[in-house]
Amino acid sequence: MATALVDTHCHPESDSFRQDFEEVLGRAAAAGVVQLLAIGISAATSQAVVLLSNRYPGISAVVGVHPNHTHEIRPGDWERIEELAYHPRVVGIGETGLDNYWKDVPLDLQYDSFRRHIQLSRRCDKPFVVHCREAEAEVLEVLREASETAPLRGVMHSFCGNEATARECLQLGMFLSFSGMLTYRRNDALRAVAAQVPLDRLLIETDAPYLAPQQYRGKRNEPAWVADTCACLAEVHGMSMEDMATITTVNARRLFRLDCEALNLPPSVDAV
Repeated sequence: MATALVDTHCHPESDSFRQDFEEVLGRAAAAGVVQLLAIGISAATSQAVVLLSNRYPGISAVVGVHPNHTHEIRPGDWERIEELAYHPRVVGIGETGLDNYWKDVPLDLQYDSFRRHIQLSRRCDKPFVVHCREAEAEVLEVLREASETAPLRGVMHSFCGNEATARECLQLGMFLSFSGMLTYRRNDALRAVAAQVPLDRLLIETDAPYLAPQQYRGKRNEPAWVADTCACLAEVHGMSMEDMATITTVNARRLFRLDCEALNLPPSVDAV
């Protein structure tokens, strides 16, 4: 069975990829990565990931303003995000959410932006991507509120919460995406949570250039290494990496409505 992987969250527009971007894409393709979801964190980077998606068929864009950048929004920025949201190469909205770790941005600004992103995702009928750092209770509060008016369609990016948070996110209809943190030696608790997630709600990502898997810790992360996370997730679910690759790729295709034929995915993926 051919391995076809989708890195559902990375930042290829980052300056850290500027010198060897083509080589990075080549290594990803060699590792079986058929699609990257390039995530915007501001109006400028959202524009950049859309431009990348126009240039490279293997890149799709997600546009939005990261919670840690909400205080930097200038006049016209949000209107630009709304315009980009309807671009045909844009498959999602975000990354949005709440961050209570750095404490650089007042939570009231983050709350307002989070709700705006969810509303925009519904208007353009594209899923939203949630960043959550030391703000699980607050994020769940917003998700519960939003679920009262319509079903949720989104993903908890780089999930690192506990079992109770995972359970409620799943009950609310969210997907859970796991990054290289899943592979860290001391993350037995996170692997135990991942083992309980239903197969049809699992996604994998790198968050490159951040969060390199265990064997590459301390190095710049890159999309090819999503294979490490896939292998770890397969192990905790007691299945082959090839099967987990198929499952997570099917899930990415379903959530983000990726074109299977355009991605040149193997028949085993297209048939699921």
